[in-house]
Amino acid sequence: MPVARRSRVLIDLMNTSQSGTNSSGSVGSDRLDLVLQAVCLYMTVLMEGISFGESPRWHNGRLWFSDWGAHQVIALDPEGGHEVVVSVPSFPMCIDFLPDGRLLVVDSAQRRLLRREPDGAMVTHADLAPISEKPWNDIVVDARGNAYVNTIGFDFPGGEPAPGSIVLVTPAGVVRRVADDLAFPNGMAITADGSTLIVAESHGSRLTGYDIGPDGDVANRRTWADTGDDHPDGICVDAEGAVWYADVANRHCVRVREGGEVLATIELDRGAFACALSRGDRPQLYVVGQEWGGPQSTGPTGQVVVFPAPAPGAGKP
Repeated sequence: MPVARRSRVLIDLMNTSQSGTNSSGSVGSDRLDLVLQAVCLYMTVLMEGISFGESPRWHNGRLWFSDWGAHQVIALDPEGGHEVVVSVPSFPMCIDFLPDGRLLVVDSAQRRLLRREPDGAMVTHADLAPISEKPWNDIVVDARGNAYVNTIGFDFPGGEPAPGSIVLVTPAGVVRRVADDLAFPNGMAITADGSTLIVAESHGSRLTGYDIGPDGDVANRRTWADTGDDHPDGICVDAEGAVWYADVANRHCVRVREGGEVLATIELDRGAFACALSRGDRPQLYVVGQEWGGPQSTGPTGQVVVFPAPAPGAGKP
């Protein structure tokens, strides 16, 4: 049974410009502080006992996420019911979906990208090993079926930090590197118009943006938002063009505009690893988090928690 618990919510009251509801159906900026104070005082704990929750994705009315510790992909409905969809013995193990709904799973252990067929069979979508033997991390798929997958570039934890990179995997499974020199690339998202790829550089304390070209290549690298003392992990984009990012060490999720203006901060009682937004007229922010002491310390401290959000999800994932 989902449980409501009080959570601290900080709002930047200086960010007020328009009133009411805008054309996207989301709450205008000068109403944001009132709405969040009214409805975000409580979070709902939707699921507990997760070993290591990561990579949440809103898909067909449910939240899908990976339990890296249990090596499972789980589909969770808004009432708290869930099912294990597939098991893949990998850590990390991020997920996303092709435009036709087929699930993609980053099998970092085998340095490959897996695809789940309609009959449930798991097949190799692409071989990532020729690009890097280091751990593969997050994935986001655009509307054309191009998958962007990143590698952190070094063994974690314990390895000497080194630059990471992003590859593009075409729908046919062809892999090519499109970006490099990233400081621990983590969560990725694509804006609603499909024009911009945003990647969280956890060791760079920033969100980095790229223009996406007609062939899927990326260019015009720039700092989309400086996150100060935060180390952004998983991210998602909302219908107002803002980005939510999760921060493990600081135990919160932050909503920012391009340029770095902070719109809201939600405090949690454990590390926030990633977040995802529902679609529709009653948007919810889902956060996966757990206590963190390194990969060997995974245990049943993981949760999926839910907050009402000022705007629904947009873009990809």
